[in-house]
Amino acid sequence: MSHHDALLSLRPFHAVRERLAEGYGKADLGRDLLAGLTVGVIAIPLSMALAIASGVPPQYGLYTAIVAGAVIALTGGSRFSVSGPTAAFVVVLYPIAKSHGLSGLLMATMMAGALLILLAVLRLGRLIEYIPPPVTLGFTGGIAVVIATLQIKDLLGLPLAGLPESYIGKLQAIVGALPSIHWPSMAVASLTFLLLVIWPRLRTPVPPHLPALMAGTLLAWWLNHQGLLVDTIGSRFSYQLDDGAIGQGVPAGAPIFAWPWLRAGDIGLQWHWSMLRELLPAAFAIAMLGAIESLLCAVVLDGMSGKRHSANSELLGQGIGNLVAPLFGAIPATAALARSAANFRAGARSPIAALVHALVVLFGMVVLARWLGLLPMPALAALLLLVAWNMSEADKTLKLVKTAPWGDVLVLITCLSLTVFLDMVVAITAGVLLAAILFVREVAGMTRVTDVSAQERLLTGPLPEGWSVFKITGPLFFAAADRVFAEISNLSVGKKGVVLYMDGVTVLDAGGLATLLRLGEHFIASGTRLMIADLSYQPLRTLARASVQPVPGAISYHGTLAEALRVLREG
Repeated sequence: MSHHDALLSLRPFHAVRERLAEGYGKADLGRDLLAGLTVGVIAIPLSMALAIASGVPPQYGLYTAIVAGAVIALTGGSRFSVSGPTAAFVVVLYPIAKSHGLSGLLMATMMAGALLILLAVLRLGRLIEYIPPPVTLGFTGGIAVVIATLQIKDLLGLPLAGLPESYIGKLQAIVGALPSIHWPSMAVASLTFLLLVIWPRLRTPVPPHLPALMAGTLLAWWLNHQGLLVDTIGSRFSYQLDDGAIGQGVPAGAPIFAWPWLRAGDIGLQWHWSMLRELLPAAFAIAMLGAIESLLCAVVLDGMSGKRHSANSELLGQGIGNLVAPLFGAIPATAALARSAANFRAGARSPIAALVHALVVLFGMVVLARWLGLLPMPALAALLLLVAWNMSEADKTLKLVKTAPWGDVLVLITCLSLTVFLDMVVAITAGVLLAAILFVREVAGMTRVTDVSAQERLLTGPLPEGWSVFKITGPLFFAAADRVFAEISNLSVGKKGVVLYMDGVTVLDAGGLATLLRLGEHFIASGTRLMIADLSYQPLRTLARASVQPVPGAISYHGTLAEALRVLREG
């Protein structure tokens, strides 16, 4: 696919259709089956942990990996992406789940899906190019800080029923509960985290979270039998069976269709239609974060695979998935970089691998639900702590702080701080605006005026007495024009005339044009003649659209500097 098509193309099932058009055989299917099995095993505990961190019971994370993972894989535009619940959403979803319940969260997900489809139809997939790296590193780092903070409660077994909404309030509650640290929970978390860190160094094909969670589960089982109770999924979460009985842990069964507002009892809130208006900002945040995460993931996979994704088709697939999946209990989904990279490294050949991953999660939920309930909460918290660390990309952040201009560092710190203390949408908006302002400031500073009156190479002869030639280099736009023309006005005091040599002016916007016209009026009033020479195409077009005309005896326009000097010497 050409670069142009990748930016502008839009068609459902793009990745599947493109891969099948290239040819797909038994060997490809075998590689997809193996990759899907590998990623599916990784996704089961991670999906539950992320659902819990988002404020909902663990089965809803599994529903997301199953339904959204399958739908997005088939309808999207990136052949190696694996979608499901991700850590990036936690900071957005947790407040929604607490304030509006599960039904509100599902409705916000559907609204976000509709917004993603709108972004795709409007061909806005290319806008990811306009988000600077300091903004991305800043808000992902901020999200990592929030996720890590939320895990402290389960890591240390603190007796906290809940945490305040504000970050400062969370810290105060955690610090206040520190004297009540539960050492058995801390032991389970420590063992799990230690294995998560050490296992990859053994270079075995077994994903590290499997032995780490198994070890943590065995230790928790032993501690529970010793009377040192450690929270597990089974002890903390329950669900209602068809006969009205209460089951513990994760229900064994496939996700079923239900209207989102009929699931309100799962968290205990009643649905009302006025929530639509209340949920719109949250839906916008989910859509924006989903778009950014999915497209960044697709870009990384392009670099790994040498293939090219279709940005708008990927947004379409993400939109369809997030619109349909909540009808089966799925929370917001987006492409997950860690799972997608594992999918590619495991030998995936097409989106069929992501579909197999969804089926593996479904199989695990139906067959292994009883055993999933044994997973200890401190072990899942340790897993999420490592996810938060990986998400923070601390090495990239440190490199940027050490090597980037101070403006980029300021943008990063601003985005990170606002994400932690206020809101992710505010952080991204403020970061992009700050980056844009600093960029405009830097570019404006590059526009300069040079007196070239004595440069014989340019002038090929002396100038008439009282005349000067000023060369302008750089864009003449609103941020630079006032300074540049004020400098020219000061340099022109007492001059008979001035030649503006503008071959280095690449851009002349409305602000630059208005300032140029004011300079002309000032010269007319002071009796100073103005000759403008060597305009390039864009500034010349701007003058033409504004119907700017020469002023006889005062202001004239010339195609080249040589022509202007010839007229001046003859005149």
